[in-house]
Amino acid sequence: MIAPLTSVEVKNVVDSSQFTFVAERVTPLRGSTRYLTSTYDVTVKKDTIKSYLPYFGRAYQAILDPSKGAIEFVSSNFSLNKTDKNNNEWQIIIEPHDVSDVQQLAFDIFENGTATLNVVNTHRDPISFYGHIEKIKE
Repeated sequence: MIAPLTSVEVKNVVDSSQFTFVAERVTPLRGSTRYLTSTYDVTVKKDTIKSYLPYFGRAYQAILDPSKGAIEFVSSNFSLNKTDKNNNEWQIIIEPHDVSDVQQLAFDIFENGTATLNVVNTHRDPISFYGHIEKIKE
């Protein structure tokens, strides 16, 4: 396990808009919280978003390829809006423009490095993840 980030490191990571969100728990819209036993994450860089997250919930359109059930994509065309909610909490909203099934990734990042991620999908129920952020591994 990597040592938690200090509050200064968290602020620097948020200011740079480059971090990895590591999911530890997931809560589907219709269901209870589950602890994740494998590594799932979203890496945010200035030019790329890479998502590798599970999905549990209701789909409103049949998925023709069963290997596409997860929230797994790479995007290089996206908008990113960052809001400083107060001195120790930030919100980062990412809208991928080149991914058809994900409308929005909404991160709430706290001073201690913990974070939540709410994913809004096009044809599936929203889903929430709880975890922490890390510096991007080089």
